[in-house]
Parts: sequence; C-alpha cells; structure tokens
Amino acid sequence: MIRFLGSLLVFFAFGATKGLAASSSHASELHHFHVEEVVGGLSHPWSIVFLPDGEVLVSERPGRLRLIRDGRLESIPVRGLPRIDPNGQGGLLDLALHPDFAENRWLYFSYVDRTSAGFTTNMARGRYLDGRLTEVQVLFTAFPRSSGGRHFGGRIVFDAAGYVYLSIGDRGQMERAQDFSDHAGSIIRLHDDGRIPADNPFADEADMKPEIYATGTRNAQGMAMHPLSGEIWMQEHGPRGGDEVNRLIAGANYGWPKATHGIDYDGSTITPHTELPGMESPLWHWTPSIAPSGMLFYAGDMFPHWQNQLFIGALRGQLISRLETSQDEMGQWQVQEVEQFFEGQSRIRDIRQAPDGSIWVLTDHNPGQVLRLIPVLP
Repeated sequence: MIRFLGSLLVFFAFGATKGLAASSSHASELHHFHVEEVVGGLSHPWSIVFLPDGEVLVSERPGRLRLIRDGRLESIPVRGLPRIDPNGQGGLLDLALHPDFAENRWLYFSYVDRTSAGFTTNMARGRYLDGRLTEVQVLFTAFPRSSGGRHFGGRIVFDAAGYVYLSIGDRGQMERAQDFSDHAGSIIRLHDDGRIPADNPFADEADMKPEIYATGTRNAQGMAMHPLSGEIWMQEHGPRGGDEVNRLIAGANYGWPKATHGIDYDGSTITPHTELPGMESPLWHWTPSIAPSGMLFYAGDMFPHWQNQLFIGALRGQLISRLETSQDEMGQWQVQEVEQFFEGQSRIRDIRQAPDGSIWVLTDHNPGQVLRLIPVLP
C-alpha cells in the first residue's frame, strides 16, 4: 500500500519556478525532516558529487560545472570542460568520482556534443583541482549519432570492482533499443580508463557493440549500487506508464519496445506484451508514469530507519518515492513502493547521499536549487 504523506509547517514560495523557501519541515512515515536550501540560482542542475575536501560540484544542463565551497556557489564556473552542445534534454549531464578520487582526482562526466552527423552522448574524465579540469580524456562516444534532443540517458555509476557503467537512451527512436549493433537503448560497461572488459557479454560477437553490457532500455536516468549485494540497479523512463526499476544483469534484454507496461503518448498501443520470454521483467513499475530521475540506496546514519532502502526522485510526479527491497528464500528480489512524499513541490532531477548522511536533492528548474534534507530532532 502506497501512503501519501503531507507536509508539516510548510512554507513555499510559489512562482514561475516553484522555488522552495529557505527552510520547511515535512512528514514521512519513518522520519520527519527539514528541507533547507543550500544554494539557488542554478540553470537546470542535473547531477551533484561531494569531494573529500568538502567541496561540492553540480552540473548544469546548459553546459556549466559549478562549485559550491563553504556553502556558497562560486560565481565562476569550473574551467576545462570540452565543447558541449545542449539540445533538448541533452547538455552537461551526470557526474561521478573515481573510487580512488582522493588519490587520482579523476572526475567522470557525461555530456552531449554535435558534429555534422548529429548529436550523441559521451563520457569523459578529467583531473579536478581548485576549480579547473585538466587532462580531459573522452572515454566513450555512442554511435551512431542522430538528430533530435531526446533520450540521451547519461547516468554514470561505478561498481565495487571499479568498472564504470553509462546509460544510453534510445534517442527517441524506439526500434534502436533492439539493434545490438547500435549503442542506443543500452547500458555500457568499461574499465575506468575506457578499455572494453574482455568479459563483457558481447565482446566476442562480431555483429554487436562490445561495450554493451545490457540492452532493451528506453532512457535510464538513474543508477545506483545496492549497499548489501553490490549489484547495480537502475530505473527506466517509460512512455505513458511503464516506468521501471530493474537490476542490471550481464547480457540482459529489458524488453523495450517489445514489452512494456506503457502506451504511446498519443494513446496508441506500442505492444500487447508486458513481458516476454528471454526478456527481464521489471521489479517494480509505475503506471501511470512519475518520470523517475536520480536514485540512491540510503546507507547513512542520519536517517537510521531508511538504511538500505531505495529512493527515487520524479520529474513529472514532483515527488520522492521510497521503496523497500528484500530477497525471498529463493534469492529473488522483491520491491515494494511504500511511500511517496515531498509531492507537488518541484521537479526532482537528482537525489544523493552526502558524506554526513544528509540527503541532497536537485530541482530541475531555471533557476533550480540544491536542497538538503536533515532529520527533525526530537
């Protein structure tokens, strides 16, 4: 049973951008929490990372990387990014730190660029220090390029073994997700330096892209590692309905567009099948759609009753979804959405756990905000 919980003592400043006031208090089933604005005035912030020295980096989709230092947004963007060509849903997208960032300073980022052949998703890395990127290296470019500004994917995550994963959307051309000679509609797996792992499931297949780890995805814009199993989980944007939560499995086909719980935007049927043999069915789906965005498995101490639970932001739904995950006696995963909160306030683009255990949220507006969730003390 999903429970919709309201806000306590909530003070919102509504306007064209639906900005949140300086502080507000909210009720959820297991924790009451304050929401504080860290900084505002951002242009469609997309991703956030926390550096060991206390600095915070935020990507803005129009192509700027911003630095928060001592709780203040620096006026000068980080220098050293490659050329970025914002288009529709594309621009500067996700950020991720190398697992050994404290030693090597490698910052990974995804972005969209354009050539005469069209737009595509790239993943690069650069050494970050004191407001500048150096030694920028493009590690991956999705092919073929295409026109249009939809479904770039772009989420980056590392696993416990140090492999890096990147989601690539179907670029608004659904049939591409079942063409395994095409990067569109897939999850990419690489070594941290961009080399292709020899044990990638299709590395030895002549007619398939060797970087592909899994296929049949529409536009995954959330990935996170489960703190207990070490598995990578992801969410999936459906069309009208059929947003999904899945475990990432080597060589798996997640079915799009041959199997989905959603329908097309004009109301027509995409497929009669919600599941098919040989294709992975979702562990959870939202129908109607909430348009899921960033996701995290909470592993901190600040909200003890939320440990190991899954949190997913929503754009269209303008909410945070909390889901419980567990394994049955046969080792099969069970997922249940138990709560939606923070509903109707802002489009949530990303949700991350800070080093101190607080939860930080990005709102997808212009101007957008960085918000911090902390518990209400008894």
